[in-house]
Amino acid sequence: MLDLVISGGKIIDGSGAPWFRADLGIAGGRIVSLGRLKGQKSKKRIVANDLVVSPGFIDIHTHSDLTLLVNGRAESKIRQGVTTEVIGNCGYSPAPVAEKYREELAGQLKDDYNLELTWSSFAEYIEHLKSSPISVNVVPLVGHGALRAAVLGYENRPATPAELSKMKGLLKEAIAAGAAGFSSGLIYPPSAYADSAELVELARVAAEQGGIYTTHMRYEGAQLIEGVREAIMVGEKSGIPVQISHHKVTDRGSWGLVSGSLRLIEQARRRGVDLSCDLYPYLATATGLSATLPDWAHQGGLKAMLARLVDPTISEEIRAELVRTQQHQGWENIVISSVHNKENQRWEGLDLKSISEELGLEPAEAVLEILVREKGRVGMIRFAMCEDDLKTVLRHHLTMIGSDGSSRADYGILARGKPHPRNFGTFPRVLGKYVREEGVISLEEAINKMTGLPAWRLGLARKGLLREGMDADLTIFDPDQVIDRATFLNPLQYPTGIKQVIVAGQIVVTNNEHTGVKTGQILL
Repeated sequence: MLDLVISGGKIIDGSGAPWFRADLGIAGGRIVSLGRLKGQKSKKRIVANDLVVSPGFIDIHTHSDLTLLVNGRAESKIRQGVTTEVIGNCGYSPAPVAEKYREELAGQLKDDYNLELTWSSFAEYIEHLKSSPISVNVVPLVGHGALRAAVLGYENRPATPAELSKMKGLLKEAIAAGAAGFSSGLIYPPSAYADSAELVELARVAAEQGGIYTTHMRYEGAQLIEGVREAIMVGEKSGIPVQISHHKVTDRGSWGLVSGSLRLIEQARRRGVDLSCDLYPYLATATGLSATLPDWAHQGGLKAMLARLVDPTISEEIRAELVRTQQHQGWENIVISSVHNKENQRWEGLDLKSISEELGLEPAEAVLEILVREKGRVGMIRFAMCEDDLKTVLRHHLTMIGSDGSSRADYGILARGKPHPRNFGTFPRVLGKYVREEGVISLEEAINKMTGLPAWRLGLARKGLLREGMDADLTIFDPDQVIDRATFLNPLQYPTGIKQVIVAGQIVVTNNEHTGVKTGQILL
């Protein structure tokens, strides 16, 4: 007797091949049969007539490192059909902990998530994550920013040979503890303070351990091509597989450059450099408002940055830099998504032009004022990309889907603010808007970008495809109804059309409800 039979569905197996009709049998958390199973006895049966049965979606780029510790139900991801998340991206991971900033980090975790900082090493963080039952599988990366902070702090200089050796040691320890590789966030200090040579040396260590390198590139604007060339160079010199994160152009005067950057990636692959990329299907980014400040303003960490913002001379330099770098992008295109203090929550959902008018300040001055009032902890959404670029990248055969979001919920701590709708809607948006409504890519291509392709990139031998012997992580959805509902003004909305989500053979979502099942694993 099988544990579960899914009958009559359209099978899209994750390989990119055309759909076919078949029944699917599950036992012991694995797919054990695929074909005609009429009359087969099972403990449960799902009739999937006119529904698509696909592998569970793999979110190749997320930031759920801490939110999964807050709410292991992973509500906003599992309800999209996501069954596996890759954490530790953009150079950020919660470990190894920089002891110099431990007290500061502990305070932030307590204030933002009501979490206790009980770990120091990457291995200790993984053990902590293992002890918290979760509904999705997790592939962890270690962040280059965390490695650098643990050794150099927020010092804006090249690492010495001894410091680089220490970073290499921490990277080896993280991979031994289960990290699939390392990530960089080259617009975010302290990762931004590293030169290319440092990245190559670390990448060589990760490559020797069978790891991958994912990068939020140093440039995503007018210098996009230079950023891609650096990513290619790291892969070429180290031999490591490279994943370019959320490939896009965020400078309005440089829209269209992605065609050239994709050609560079193709050329590099022909030379033997293993590159691929991902994207999210929205025209706005999301990060901290402090990311608008020049890199040098972050040197020394958060306290040092805040001290500079209230120093009359230094703050004027920062303000002038903000005017120079942001004025052509439009202050009305930067929206505050979250603040910490209740008295300033009225700013959430408002753009900087409006807030600056309320404060009676110039927009650049308002940025500094908001950061000071909120002690640097301010989220922002910035409308910066164009639809043509998004579609160009989406169509490319090397592109996967990654939300760049985190597991959230429409209740509790994780419902604070007005977060980017990608946290709730990325995968259904691709299926509903860009497949069904606009026909940018086919349904089979979309599923491949969400399943088989990321499983290949991550080396997940039993994920991403519907085959006998594969793990029974599945998403069942209505291709005529699936769509995102989250918006920038009302982001805490789950999608429609996702009928069932199964992790390790257990039903986690059915009829738009979470069953409470937590069968997710840390994939080490």
